[in-house]
Amino acid sequence: MKLSVPLAALLTLAVATACAPQSSSNSASDRDEKTGTLRVWLFQEVGNEPKKKVVDTVVTDFRRAHKDTKVDVEYIPVETRAQRVKAAFNDPGSAPDVIEYGNTDTAGYVHDGGLLDVTREFSAWNEARNTDPTARQSVTVDDKVYGAPFYVGVRALYYRTDVFRELGLKPPRSLAELATTARTVRAAKPDLYGLVVGGAYTYGALPFIWANGGELATGKGGSYTSALDSAAARKGIRAYTSLFSADNCPAAKCAGMGGNDTVTAFAAGKAGMAIGGDFSHAAVEAGAVKGKYAVVPLPGVAPGSIAPAFAGGNNIGVLKSTAHRTLAVDLMERLASKETQSALFDAMGFLPTFTDVRDRAAARQPFVKPFVRTLASGTEFVPASPAWSQIDSSLVLPTMFQEVVSGKKSVDAAAGEAVGKMDDAFGSAG
Repeated sequence: MKLSVPLAALLTLAVATACAPQSSSNSASDRDEKTGTLRVWLFQEVGNEPKKKVVDTVVTDFRRAHKDTKVDVEYIPVETRAQRVKAAFNDPGSAPDVIEYGNTDTAGYVHDGGLLDVTREFSAWNEARNTDPTARQSVTVDDKVYGAPFYVGVRALYYRTDVFRELGLKPPRSLAELATTARTVRAAKPDLYGLVVGGAYTYGALPFIWANGGELATGKGGSYTSALDSAAARKGIRAYTSLFSADNCPAAKCAGMGGNDTVTAFAAGKAGMAIGGDFSHAAVEAGAVKGKYAVVPLPGVAPGSIAPAFAGGNNIGVLKSTAHRTLAVDLMERLASKETQSALFDAMGFLPTFTDVRDRAAARQPFVKPFVRTLASGTEFVPASPAWSQIDSSLVLPTMFQEVVSGKKSVDAAAGEAVGKMDDAFGSAG
């Protein structure tokens, strides 16, 4: 099964086929205390202060409604979330009550027994009826709901309008033009990366694989086999890793970069182009390139086409171990509400998961249009398997890219090794 089937179908995440036992000792709490302190883990963003201000407002309103409560919010790095959350699942005493989590983590977290089933509360939540169906599926496993969608995110191509104007360049219309344009910028302005890329930037790299006809995996019924060693996938890997060169983004400086690093470099005026999300908008606006950039969809292989983007996004969930179920669910709904999502769009550029809120946002802010076009052109997702959390947290794909760009392995050898690791993970998931 090619992974470009509709996202809603992929995100059904039928983990019933995963026959392996749950790895967590966590179990549902039988306590529902109405006072005390709620602990919340949210992701640390590039330029996090605007997000913090929105969250602080939500927390203030929550505490006004629940006077005998306190809320402790901690912002954790996305890159270390796997270790932190796994530890929390296995030690309920130190676990948060409410967490932000990526939609790629849903199946794994449910498989590990960490997330609370909030189907009843979500169904009764008045605002839920306007949730984008695909966003709702991102919190759904086996027809049960394990959180509330927080935002949807896709990536596109940011470019420097002042640099392009000076050099007489136009936004690239294909991946080949993208590479040529990047090298033209670097040659004319050696102090800039042409297109800043990162060896640890998985979701910036995947469009190159998908645009070339490659897949991460094939399978059905929750059982997958890696496809990274196909000719098409290897062509995409070569296209991406070829950009780690002295005439664009030197491997010595760029191999270790992640997504946040590339956005930071672009925002600081150190690159002609970058692949960034709608959620990167606030950080770029706060940087040195404010007023000197624009965004277009990342082009595909054929001129005028759009490369398939990863359909990302985050959710807000409640841990099964919480001793404050009612309070935690209320805070989850407040954090994921229409009012909060609208405020986060204004503050951070996060695309709302409510269709009515997103339509109003797009009409209000033109910068959303390239991302909406990217969504409309067709997106891709990761394998709908609890194994993906293991694959992601063990850095299988970044390791593959970094081994190629460092010269340690050929594309064929690195892809073959990644296939072995992915298939081991798929096999262990059931």
